[in-house]
Amino acid sequence: MIPYKKEKRDNAICFFALNHKRKTGKYLPQTFLYKYLAFLDFNSIKDTGEPALGYQYKAMGKGPVPPSLYNKRENLETELYVFKNLEEDKYIIKAKKEPNLSYFCDYEIKEMERLINQFAKPFTTTEEISEESHKKIAAWGKTQRNKVIDYKNNFRHDILNKKEENLSPVEKHFLTFLAVNGS
Repeated sequence: MIPYKKEKRDNAICFFALNHKRKTGKYLPQTFLYKYLAFLDFNSIKDTGEPALGYQYKAMGKGPVPPSLYNKRENLETELYVFKNLEEDKYIIKAKKEPNLSYFCDYEIKEMERLINQFAKPFTTTEEISEESHKKIAAWGKTQRNKVIDYKNNFRHDILNKKEENLSPVEKHFLTFLAVNGS
């Protein structure tokens, strides 16, 4: 279970929208947001054994996409951000105020900042960030298109059948996370 999951998610979206705009001078395109969130979750699994936000992702053609956001984007607005429709199937996300970073641990804040520094550049395209997600998120490559991505596929080997003495601390933590969350 991720404590304060909704608050973390909303503040992560606000963080990415606000800082992407500050670094690029442009509002955050939906594709960038979906990749920032996926990188945060899957990198967190790789580094700590647990997703930071716990979104469910589908393996879409342009990379991982959280359906819970994608399917609600037409009317999605919170006190922290709003999705705006520019034209058919093209959305941007605008931050409405500063995010509250107290919901995040130091690792998560550093990872969000690292992602902004890596991808929030005026000339980085949605194709480039999508391609990077294809390369870096192993679970996307192991999943049939338009199907739900299983977090355990982010690991190199089948950790469910690995002997306990051969599990890394991160793999052990991930298995505990699965057991507690019923996945």
